[in-house]
Amino acid sequence: SVWACMSLGYAESLRKGVWKGKCGAPEITDIEDNVIQLSRQLAQLIRDANHLVVYTGAGISTSAGIPDFRGPDGVWTREERGMAPPQGVSFAHSRPTLTHMALVALHRCGKLKFVTTQNVDGLHFKSGLPPDVVSELHGNVFKEKCESCNMECILDTEVTSIGLKKTGNKCEHCGGDMRDSLLDWNDALPEDHFLRAETNARLADLALCLGTSLQIRPACNLPARATRANGKQTGPGKMVIVNLQKTPQDRHASILIHARCDHVMQMVMHELGIDIPPYDGPSSVAGVDDPLHQRAPLPDRQDARTLEDHHDGLASRTKKPKKEHPDPHMEKKA
Repeated sequence: SVWACMSLGYAESLRKGVWKGKCGAPEITDIEDNVIQLSRQLAQLIRDANHLVVYTGAGISTSAGIPDFRGPDGVWTREERGMAPPQGVSFAHSRPTLTHMALVALHRCGKLKFVTTQNVDGLHFKSGLPPDVVSELHGNVFKEKCESCNMECILDTEVTSIGLKKTGNKCEHCGGDMRDSLLDWNDALPEDHFLRAETNARLADLALCLGTSLQIRPACNLPARATRANGKQTGPGKMVIVNLQKTPQDRHASILIHARCDHVMQMVMHELGIDIPPYDGPSSVAGVDDPLHQRAPLPDRQDARTLEDHHDGLASRTKKPKKEHPDPHMEKKA
């Protein structure tokens, strides 16, 4: 099937007939001297930060061969134009990028405190970032979750469903039915992941947005919380955006860098004097050490925030009819 052999199967499995946000905006590339100067400024902000939170979108995975969604040649962009989907590698055989591994290095040295992502490719897990410092707001193609006790576990292969459906597996802890973790348009955000993301957004004194178009609510509003005092002793923090396209949140950023994430992060890490570890793990999730088998607490209630709810805000700002909702991956597919 398309799902089994291509990462594009995930996009094709999402519910049809929804508005997918602004697609195909032109990419901007800053002149190299500016990129160098701004990368040095970003490195200094990272040095000074006490609670760095990183927000990642599809732009950090394109160098792994996974297509983005709203770029000039993105999945949704081509769909709007009646074109065939772009070529892409399978999630199972994609490898973490330089940016993924730079984040691992920043975490290992104690600088990076948390990552919030709308990507479902599992590359943060594969890179070696501990699961407890990552919120996957839209799920993970390798993860399933028990409907009874909320235990999450990582599979060796991609799930073959989407929309929190039963996978046919049973929970090793309580025997309950396991469900995929991938959100479709009308599914609620996972409350545990969103609450952790929200907590760290308030604590952040530096929010670094990498490869995300920041179009989906409420996720797109989380980074800007770093710029508020939020009771922080040091006062309001900073927000930095590294992306090839303009975003609706640009006005909140103290630094905007229009360049590829890998290029910027390589310069930033060099400036910090921190080596980026090579990815020497398996090309598939099957060989990753210490697969996630952690039990999550049962939520007190079902989070009322659904993906469609989030897109209502974007639709109204762009004067689209409310019935046409943006996509769950408004950023993850940017």
